[in-house]
Amino acid sequence: MKRTFKRVMAVHDLSGLGRSSLMAAIPVLSVMGVQVCPVPTAVLSTQTSGFDNYTFVDLTKNMTGYLQHWKALQMDFDCIYSGFLGSEEQIAIMEQILLDFNADGRALIVIDPVLGDDGELYDTMDMNMVKRMRQLVRHADIITPNTTELKLLLGLPTDTRLYAEHLPDLLPLLAAKGAKTIVVTGVHRKNGDRCVCCYQSGNRQYQEIDYRELPVSYPGTGDIFASVLTGGILQGRTLTDSIQLSADFICHAVADAIEAGEPIRDGVQLERNLHRLLPETE
Repeated sequence: MKRTFKRVMAVHDLSGLGRSSLMAAIPVLSVMGVQVCPVPTAVLSTQTSGFDNYTFVDLTKNMTGYLQHWKALQMDFDCIYSGFLGSEEQIAIMEQILLDFNADGRALIVIDPVLGDDGELYDTMDMNMVKRMRQLVRHADIITPNTTELKLLLGLPTDTRLYAEHLPDLLPLLAAKGAKTIVVTGVHRKNGDRCVCCYQSGNRQYQEIDYRELPVSYPGTGDIFASVLTGGILQGRTLTDSIQLSADFICHAVADAIEAGEPIRDGVQLERNLHRLLPETE
């Protein structure tokens, strides 16, 4: 019997407190009418930004058996979507996932290449992870780096000043290595405006989608953006519409968080805005 709904395999970590990773992907994609099947890479007591002494359980050794069970069940997916991968071994497992669950090439492959932000690698990352991530993104239909991750994928120094005006020349270079569509978040223009920059290798189309910048940066917004984008595509929206939906959703969720005055480390007001993602009904 053919499924009447979309199903996503979400390969991310799970933080008990914080609106990031699976705690973002599951509610966002679920309200968009998509079944989320999580593959947790690690379990943390809190997300890492702004918290000390959090607990961390690495699930790498559990992932293979977990996935073998799904393979035996002949699970099929409309999309395979990865976020934080904590080791080279987990990247290798992700590559095996693509062989085992997308042999026919029908699934949408979305890879958020989580490596760093604000010009620095995350504490858990090193240059070996960057090299392995460069190999992984070659298999993607869509990748969603921020500007720091874009520099790392391109082999540019992380202190390079990168503006939207540079990306029409740079994104085709990255696309030539494999990723079909590149969506870069948090890009500044030289005049100070912010936008999302997108390049599609299939039609060689480059575009910029404006959004309103807000004065506070919250953890988890990259995970939320990539999740809304994935859900939009699976709902049948165009790439441009999905990016606009993602950017608008983030702006609303950040604005509400600022108004509420909650600690930045707790993340944006995700739950209050989920209604904005409900599938359109006739």
